[in-house]
Amino acid sequence: MKKLLFIPMLMASMTLLTGCSAEDPYEELFDYNESNSNPNTGSGSSATSGDLTSFDVAIEATSAEPTESAAEYFPDDEDALENNTFATEVAIDLSNPVAKTENGVDVTVSGGHVTANHGSAKGICYVVSGTTSNGSLTILGDKKYALRLDGVNITNPDSAALNMLSDKRAYIILTAGTTNTLTDGTGGSHKGALYCKGKLLFNGSGSLSVNAYTNNGIHSADYIVFRQGNNIHVTSAAGHGIKANDGVFINGGILNVEVSAAAAKGINCESHIIVNGGRTTVVTTGSGTYDTDDREAKGAACIKADSTLTVNGGELWLKSTGSGGKGINADMEATFNGGSVYVVTTGGQFKSNNDTASPKGIKVDGNINVNGGTIWVRTGGYGGEGIETKQMLTIAGGEVASYSYDDAINSKGDMTICGGYTYAHGQHNDGIDANGNCYVKGGTVYAISPGSPEVAIDANSEGGYKLYLTGGTLVAVGGLESGAQLSQACYQASSWSANTLYALTSADGTLSFKTPSSGGNGLIVSTASQPTLKAGVSVAGGTSYFGGLAVVGGTVSSGTGISLSSYTGGSGGMGGHGGWR
Repeated sequence: MKKLLFIPMLMASMTLLTGCSAEDPYEELFDYNESNSNPNTGSGSSATSGDLTSFDVAIEATSAEPTESAAEYFPDDEDALENNTFATEVAIDLSNPVAKTENGVDVTVSGGHVTANHGSAKGICYVVSGTTSNGSLTILGDKKYALRLDGVNITNPDSAALNMLSDKRAYIILTAGTTNTLTDGTGGSHKGALYCKGKLLFNGSGSLSVNAYTNNGIHSADYIVFRQGNNIHVTSAAGHGIKANDGVFINGGILNVEVSAAAAKGINCESHIIVNGGRTTVVTTGSGTYDTDDREAKGAACIKADSTLTVNGGELWLKSTGSGGKGINADMEATFNGGSVYVVTTGGQFKSNNDTASPKGIKVDGNINVNGGTIWVRTGGYGGEGIETKQMLTIAGGEVASYSYDDAINSKGDMTICGGYTYAHGQHNDGIDANGNCYVKGGTVYAISPGSPEVAIDANSEGGYKLYLTGGTLVAVGGLESGAQLSQACYQASSWSANTLYALTSADGTLSFKTPSSGGNGLIVSTASQPTLKAGVSVAGGTSYFGGLAVVGGTVSSGTGISLSSYTGGSGGMGGHGGWR
């Protein structure tokens, strides 16, 4: 039975936009000048400390798979192995391959290269074992089949190690307790060390290593499904790690991907990507390159979706070290409903032929919707923005923390924050930068800029847009956009000290926060009722956010009271001008 793909997700997005909508309707996008997206070149800078500034991403194949996950997703119920029966086993030992005809399957052998063709035979399960240093396995057939890897090691110097040329469903079963390895060479022009013409469905709790030297590691001309228990490690020195034409659906498992080629993608999908569980770690080290066909500079990316990206559960650990590299790059909408996403980029800009590929933690051409989960982003290289959308961004829940060289959180269109916990620290530019209107309606927002002309929260006043503050708890180091409409009262501290723990208390509770080691003029706060502010406090208990930079609740002791006065924005060197910078 076919399932309706993405209808629930689209309905959830529509509900979010209704319940967390902007006060003014968003009618059209204004002109967008890419040349203005270069990072601020002023002398201002700001820094802080804590786990957000120091966490790292590394390949981890041995730790247990995370237990929390969302419900599994299959484009079709038939994709689940348990909904099928493959009772007819055909054994293939690649250490000593034997030609034979068995149970409707023809097995032919040429040196170490084996071809198995099950034709119209149903319910076939190939059980593959053994080692070959100059061989391969090719599967043909007109019916879906299972392929159980039972301790196999295939190296093919000239082409794919496992070539699944049947366009029917292929269920790969990794036998528990076994280690399996597939390696190609530099010869030939094949698409992947493991290539599948049909739907590629991984099952089982054994391990699989795929090493690619010619092109991609794992490549499906259809879609790929990973499941709980899988332990898969893919490396590619010449192409992408995992490539799928019609979708990548990660329901669980431990998935490690390493790619080193210029502008290579760890997971590259021409359609949708959905993450529901497991732990996926992707590291890209390739530099940027100039694409002569598309006539543009391009960087590597840990995850590249030509359509939508949805994260419902599991963990994503992403690191890109090359110039122009990105953690996530999605051409359409990105929705985060749960799970944990950790992104680090360390490379700077890549420039070639008068075009630039800038590093980004998360880059989305469509809308970004955050409804839940945890997102941590850090960019360290020149020009690195943390989270960027070319359209609208909505944060309705979860925890979002961005510590970035350039803008920490940036939207080309309207930005709405109506829930959750948001930290945005632009080390050399704005903390939050909306190039449409910026609506802060609820949640907890802590934004930091390095100082004038940058501000903690920026809206495009030059284009006739504004910052609208109507609710929530706000802390802003570096002031707010000049001309902001502050329906909820804001207050400015008489002074503030660096690297100091403050406590902001109102009728709604207490938010404790650590100030940066440097930052812009002015400490601005706002809560639903008139707050009090103390500096140099001690906090016990509570819930930590942003890697220890904020604590909600908890017991506050000691500290010195700080005088607060009314703040209307844009004065005393605390405001700034807007626009896309």
